[in-house]
Amino acid sequence: MYIPPFTITDAIASLIADIAEQVGLLTATTDNLPTPHLRKENRIKTIQSSLAIENNSLSVEHVTAIIEGKRVLGAPNEIQEVKNAIDAYELLLELNPYKEKDLLKAHKLMMADLVKENGRYRQGGVGVFDGEKCVHLAPPAERVPSLMGDLLNWVKQTKTHPLVSSCVFHYEFEFIHPFADGNGRMGRMWQTLLLMQWKPVFAWIPVETIVKEHQQEYYDAIAKSDAEANSTAFITFMLQCLKQALLEMEESNQKSNQKSNRKILVAMRRNPQVTIRELQEETGLSESGVKKIIRQLRGEGLVQRIGGAKGGHWEVRQE
Repeated sequence: MYIPPFTITDAIASLIADIAEQVGLLTATTDNLPTPHLRKENRIKTIQSSLAIENNSLSVEHVTAIIEGKRVLGAPNEIQEVKNAIDAYELLLELNPYKEKDLLKAHKLMMADLVKENGRYRQGGVGVFDGEKCVHLAPPAERVPSLMGDLLNWVKQTKTHPLVSSCVFHYEFEFIHPFADGNGRMGRMWQTLLLMQWKPVFAWIPVETIVKEHQQEYYDAIAKSDAEANSTAFITFMLQCLKQALLEMEESNQKSNQKSNRKILVAMRRNPQVTIRELQEETGLSESGVKKIIRQLRGEGLVQRIGGAKGGHWEVRQE
């Protein structure tokens, strides 16, 4: 079986431990998924950042408007890129990252009406250019199907930690450059899909935002891995991005939880007979999410229940 070359350094092992701990804390405090509002916000960030890396100039506000079905002024191809990415990411929870047909299906959506070869591997040679300089010449087109078959087979069967194997896949995918266009956005999306098989919360973590902020380092890590003929440098870079994305996600969750706490306290003061369902509507949280916050507020002595579920009411401590 083909085994891509890479080394798990002490730095990589340390990053794996840090990220695993962060994911554990995050999933313990969010019931595995952020709030619907945060999920939407993070998906928008993911799409905007991944396309911005490919020189799409549309902002987060533009992407939000397109998702909401509003008219947007902009270059038609850039608007099409956003619409396509929305369609592709909508399928994320249904795609199998180990199946070639799912990879081609996602590419067909991602590049619809943008390139003729959407949904199939490239038929010609392709290179990655930095201005006039070719920084990477991809393998010949006739080798792409077998190279991708080997890569998909390896990532499915490997015992390597998913944090590492997803980075290896991402790098090798960019090295092969299987499509005429859309390789960058597909590689980033497929790494997310692979990470979701380990921890589903990765569906909503916008690591692309961090990659965009360190775009030159992203290309430098690819170039270094090319020069060293292994993906170690790229693995290190992507794990650093994942760690930072998780830190920012935790901060967003804390801010969101604080807002939800305040909304519940205000609602209880306004109407001491307020129901769990009404608090769900007020906060946008699930039933378990609302009950979790109430347990926390009761534990902190901020609220108490007087009487039973029927006929009882809430008392909020005056601050």
